[in-house]
Amino acid sequence: MSVAKNLLYEGKAKIIYTTDEPEILLAHYKDDATAFNAQKRGRIVGKGEINCKISQVLFQYLEARGIHTHFIDCPAPNQMRVMRVKILPLEVVVRNIAAGSLCQQTGLPLGTVLKQPLVEFYYKNDQLGDPLLTRDRLLLMELATPDELDQLQQQALQINRYLSEFFQSCGITLVDFKLEFGLDAQGTIRLADEISPDTCRLWNSADTDPNNRVMDKDRFRRDLGNVENAYQQVLERIQTRGQGNGEL
Repeated sequence: MSVAKNLLYEGKAKIIYTTDEPEILLAHYKDDATAFNAQKRGRIVGKGEINCKISQVLFQYLEARGIHTHFIDCPAPNQMRVMRVKILPLEVVVRNIAAGSLCQQTGLPLGTVLKQPLVEFYYKNDQLGDPLLTRDRLLLMELATPDELDQLQQQALQINRYLSEFFQSCGITLVDFKLEFGLDAQGTIRLADEISPDTCRLWNSADTDPNNRVMDKDRFRRDLGNVENAYQQVLERIQTRGQGNGEL
């Protein structure tokens, strides 16, 4: 079992440590919560453990369907061993329903179902506010190669199909979500970071109230309350679904 050695990086939601195995890192999930590019800060009790468990279930689910991820295992409830990857400086966002910045920037009404999933690329740069970039700008900045961008788009759409089906079976609507990818030592693109209510916009499919249906970090962003309960609800639903299908 890999043992944590040195702190490699601390982000908004996780602390990454090196281990005694050079190609394996240890991710410690934190309870810290941030929004609006860290302008709003807080704490969601138990979030680290909940998000780690949710990410574990979803990484395993995607691996079983041929998606390469950085996931190895979870030595503790809020810790995940992962393969070391070189993170691409891009946030890949997939949208199924209009919400958040898409509504603000286009005027589309909240809840508009998109005719087809929308894939967007954002530059991971806090100083610039993580701007939305066109493909040509990404290539101009050499943030990824044309082949890598094609692979990212294709994988994002595949992951969207799998996750949408999974969440739907849990009574949850996958509105949109953010993905991060990295390159392993062999140059293979692997899904990295996490998949959780921190990175997904999730609505209770059985509730039409625009506030009550929210099951993700929007409860923190918009001061809707019951944040911990919403995260716990997501975990319980996906664990029940996973156990029922032998995926845990």
